[in-house]
Parts: sequence; structure tokens; C-alpha cells
Amino acid sequence: MRNPRLVLLLVLIVLAGSGAMSAVAAGQASDDPARRAVGASEPAREQAASVQDSAAAQPPPEPEHSGWGALLKSTGKDFVAFPKRRSTWVILGIGGAAAGISHPFDDGINEDLQDANGLRKALKPGKYLGYGFVQGGAAVGVYLIGRYAMKHEDGSRTNKASHLGFDLLRAQLVTGGLTYGIKYAVRRQRPTGECCAFPSGHASVTFATASVLERHFGYRGSWPMFAIAGYVSASRITDNRHFLGDVLFGSALGMATGWTVVGRHGRDSFTVFPVPMRGGVAVAGSWSPRGASAAS
Repeated sequence: MRNPRLVLLLVLIVLAGSGAMSAVAAGQASDDPARRAVGASEPAREQAASVQDSAAAQPPPEPEHSGWGALLKSTGKDFVAFPKRRSTWVILGIGGAAAGISHPFDDGINEDLQDANGLRKALKPGKYLGYGFVQGGAAVGVYLIGRYAMKHEDGSRTNKASHLGFDLLRAQLVTGGLTYGIKYAVRRQRPTGECCAFPSGHASVTFATASVLERHFGYRGSWPMFAIAGYVSASRITDNRHFLGDVLFGSALGMATGWTVVGRHGRDSFTVFPVPMRGGVAVAGSWSPRGASAAS
């Protein structure tokens, strides 16, 4: 490949595809009522699936507590929950497979992009947008505004803003810890020869932010952040700081972490309900959100 613009286009397409596949896989790997229907026919599975869709459309319920003590406790529980979620391994599996497929082409892609000075300049802001202190600082800002500049009608400091900041902060803390743990365990050299490239921290923290926003605002409200995350990830390749495989797995890690944080909002109760069908009755089940998941 000697056309850097074509290379970058392929990189962005792969990133977007990876994100879409991870989203679908996460949904399939979650506690899907349609998959839990016992002996259900197609109409029964459709009815069960509609229950899941209605629940998924709702934003996560506000935690009862969102103070500093609850933040520390919930973050610790997030680390424990991360490897226990089936969706974690599906998303990481997709990211790992994509990174493995791209591995033979990593050097060639980076070499072809080094002469693309115009692209490097266009993507240069991604370097700064993806810094951990930028993503973490934004999370802290939202959290502090919600906690101390806004108040709930009942006088509580837990509101939509503090709840969002609460989740974003947890996602950044867990993502940062896992990213650097893997970096120093794998110790893959960067294209420039230093340690440690795999996975990309810029990709992981920005995709973690996007995943939390997706749960709070839906796909329509979160797609700009996913676009920014893809932009940041591509900038790490044109800046010669990472290989394609680094950002592919980093994006998967960020999504898995973000969805672990928001996925812990009330997944402990299970509802079983009958579904009438021709010739009998099927039994289907669905998870119902709890009102609160964090405690101080």
C-alpha cells in the first residue's frame, strides 16, 4: 500500500466495524430474555426481545449514593465484576482477533502513513483529546458540577450530572488500571522502539467514555463521542505511537470497561413470565434493573 489516504480510510473503517461488532456482540452476550425463553417459539422470542428493547432504551437508574466513598467502593466492585461478565470476553475476543488479523500489516501501515504530513496535521488534536488527564478531567468536572453546583429537588447531591460523572470517573479509573496493567505485562515496543504500546491508552479511555455516554444518552446522543474516539485512535497511528492492533484492542478494552460500569446498574433481579403460544405456553425471563447499585 502506497496511498496513505487509502490506508487511513481502511483503518477508520476497521475501527468503526470493530465498534459495531463489539456492540452487537455485547448485546448478544448479555442476559438476553429472548435467549432465555424456555421452549419458546418465534413469537415468544419476539415478545421477550421487545421487553429487553424497552429496558435497554431506558437510561440507567440513578444510584442512591454518588459520594466519594461510594465512588471508591463502586470502582473496586467494577474491577471484580469486569472478568465475570460474559460480554467482557466477547468484546475482548473480537478486539483480540482484530488485533491478531492486523498484526502482519502493522509495520506496513505505519510505514505508509509516515509520509502523510497533511493527515498527521489533521489528526494531531487527537493526541491531546485522548490523554487520560483530559478524559479524566472532563469526568471530574461533570461529577463536581453535579455534586456541588447542582442539587436534586429533594436536596440530594445525586442527580443526572453527578450520576454521569460518577460513571465516567469509574470507567476512567478501571480502564486506566487495566490498560497499564496489560501494557507492562505485554511490553510490546512502540513503532519508535520504546515500551509500551499494547494496548493504546488513548483508544481505551476515549472508547470507555463513549460507552458510558451510550448508556446514558443512547446511540443518537453518543455517536459524536464514538466518532471522536475513532479520530483519536487513528491519530495514534499517524503519529507513529501505536500500531493498528494496539488501537483495535484498546478500543475493545475501553468498551468492555465502560459497559461493565454501566452494566452494573441493577442486574441482580430476574423476572420470569409466561408467553402464550399456539399449542401451549412458553416461559421467558428478563433481568429487571434495581433502583440503586452503589452504596456509601
